[in-house]
Amino acid sequence: MTVAADTALDRLAGLIEAGGVLVLSGAGLSTESGIPDYRGPTGRSRNAEPMTYQRFVGSEQARRRYWARSHVGWRQIGEARPNTGHLAVAALETRGLLAGIVTQNVDGLHQAAGARQVIELHGGLDRVVCLTCRERTPRADLDLRLRAANPGWAAEAGQINPDGDAVLTDAQVEGFRLVGCRSCDGVLKPDVVFFGENVPRPRVEQCFALVGSARALLVLGSSLAIRSGLRFVDRAAALGLPIAIINQGATGGDHHATLTVDAPLGATLTALTATSPQDR
Repeated sequence: MTVAADTALDRLAGLIEAGGVLVLSGAGLSTESGIPDYRGPTGRSRNAEPMTYQRFVGSEQARRRYWARSHVGWRQIGEARPNTGHLAVAALETRGLLAGIVTQNVDGLHQAAGARQVIELHGGLDRVVCLTCRERTPRADLDLRLRAANPGWAAEAGQINPDGDAVLTDAQVEGFRLVGCRSCDGVLKPDVVFFGENVPRPRVEQCFALVGSARALLVLGSSLAIRSGLRFVDRAAALGLPIAIINQGATGGDHHATLTVDAPLGATLTALTATSPQDR
């Protein structure tokens, strides 16, 4: 049942006030931080072709294209700040009302807002992993190394995608120099799950366990258009959990929802924290 935001707060507060709520968040939660989503109202990148794992590992040129574009896009992702929606979720966690937070986002904004019980389903752009030795290092370190390896290289992008991928021309990408792992000179990849790559099974099982222990599920800013997030909504529905969805636009999980609210997330979640219990 879709309910207007101004009449839904009491129902949402009633769902949350008993605690044990698992949050599942998507790209729509971060649009108010300046990061566009894929499919919603700010989804300027919806027609962009994302990098796949198979192309990344199979072609040095594909890796050059990815890292040149990501080197530019990282500036916007790295400088993004939590919005009022992220802060509201962190406040609900601080009040002891959440069973955990599962995010499909790779921007780290939940943690920057102060949330602690966060599972990054698709990884985080703030880390880099070597595909040979598996060493993980901070993205900020790689940014400095890429700047040093490409003195004088500069490119401006008119569009940044949700995964930090900037849209550049072939001419802008040409000549960009890659760097390898400091430890073994292996291929470096952002510590995120690319299209065509599977979320690590232990991480998926951890998320399913949270669904199983939760009292309710609250979906925030996800279109639930892909199986990666929808499977947790399906599991919650199978368990008979109440499901609330706040999103701008319809979602793939609306048929399971006890309550759907089509409204901007920042204002709705801020109002929700004002009506929810201050502590348990």
